[in-house]
Amino acid sequence: MSLGMILLVVLALAAAGFLAGRMRALKSTGGDPRQLHSLPGHHGQMVLLFTAVPALLLIAAWLLIQPVVIERNAAALLAPADIPEGSSASLVMSDVRRISDGLDVIGAREGLTEAGIAALGADMGGLRDRLGAVGVALGGEVKPTVFEAAKLFRTESRGGRRAMTVTVLLTAIAGLVLSLRRIRPDLRARNVSETFVLALLIGSSLIAVLTTIGIIASLLFESLSFFRLYPVKDFLFSLTWNPQFRGGSDLGIWPLLWGTLYVSFIALLVAAPIGLMIAIYLSEYASKRTRAIVKPAIEILAGIPTIVYGLFALVTVGPMLRDYFAQPLGLGTSSSSVMTAGLVMGIMVIPFVSSLSDDIINAVPQSLRDGSLGLGATPSETIKQVVLPAALPGVVGAILLAASRAIGETMIVVMGAGAAAKLSLNPFEAMTTVTVKIVSQLTGDTEFASPETLVAFALGLTLFTITLALNIFALYIVRKYREQYE
Repeated sequence: MSLGMILLVVLALAAAGFLAGRMRALKSTGGDPRQLHSLPGHHGQMVLLFTAVPALLLIAAWLLIQPVVIERNAAALLAPADIPEGSSASLVMSDVRRISDGLDVIGAREGLTEAGIAALGADMGGLRDRLGAVGVALGGEVKPTVFEAAKLFRTESRGGRRAMTVTVLLTAIAGLVLSLRRIRPDLRARNVSETFVLALLIGSSLIAVLTTIGIIASLLFESLSFFRLYPVKDFLFSLTWNPQFRGGSDLGIWPLLWGTLYVSFIALLVAAPIGLMIAIYLSEYASKRTRAIVKPAIEILAGIPTIVYGLFALVTVGPMLRDYFAQPLGLGTSSSSVMTAGLVMGIMVIPFVSSLSDDIINAVPQSLRDGSLGLGATPSETIKQVVLPAALPGVVGAILLAASRAIGETMIVVMGAGAAAKLSLNPFEAMTTVTVKIVSQLTGDTEFASPETLVAFALGLTLFTITLALNIFALYIVRKYREQYE
């Protein structure tokens, strides 16, 4: 039975349990719902939850654990000689999974029974050609041990799916029967169902927390693997970025960190004042008709793909800055520069500042404005001395969001700033950022266990730490100023 069919059966049992629980609750009182502690619907909801939720949780746990167990069993059949030079065990296991899927297609096309598929051998009947005919292309001949691992993978996968089907259906039926047997007039079904729903909501809220922990753990563990191969002091204090894939690498983070901060700083110099002035105009001066037209038009900037901004930087902004500023001033001859990427990125993040700041300024109580105007202040003085200080925490949050967006941008930097890792104050020179190098280090044919690849995780951990520090600093500023208005 397919996974979709299992889910449909579980949901059908849950729906039937809801109706059965409701009917049983009414029947227990002779049809008089007033004698029940809880409404009939609460009894039905209780049966539905006890039928569906344990079964669905079992499916999720099974789908997470089964592949790990099966891959471990299949990998145990592989010998070191089965891993070609320059390859890895994960790539061989990828072939094992593809061969396993191809055997299902071969069996269905050629009408083979399970015994017939089990009797196949790696050297029988041109197996590679037969797999190629069903869309499974392999780079070389199938080794006997790899083929046996694929057959074991297929057998255990099918057996595991059958076991999951039986176990899940039995769990759903058991939950249905046991919850129906609990129904009686004095049962606090509402409390049971609400407790169940509360636990479900808490579990759902923990997903974000566990996801964050998982991201941090993956970055941390791989970064530790990198630092076992490359000295921490060289990574943190070296001023040179020169990855040599054949040895002698110099993987200092400062050129990348400087490029990231430089580009982001220029972007914020563009986005913060312009976005804040847009927000002040829309919230304090613009008419309703103007606001209804201008605000959606500005927010369109946030929906433009970053590759379009990159092309705009490469084709328009870069050559313009080179011809009218860099070359006449003798500051450079390249159209790719920090200034190019920073200006275009600043345009891209303007909506993050303007839209959020506008909402925050509109949330400032009108009584503050009226009090300031009543004391004789002009509208501009009211905005500067009353509205903006009151809205400062939200404005700081908007600028922080724009900064995070700028720090994590990749495509605009690739096409607008180039890929040169260097330390320079000249804004018209080509530089690069941490995110660009993360992408470049994780692409290509380099071994995953090499320092040149693992350094991407160390770069990611560094970027995460910087962003976390930025958030803590912004939270400090927000709390400090918010105290004056609470």
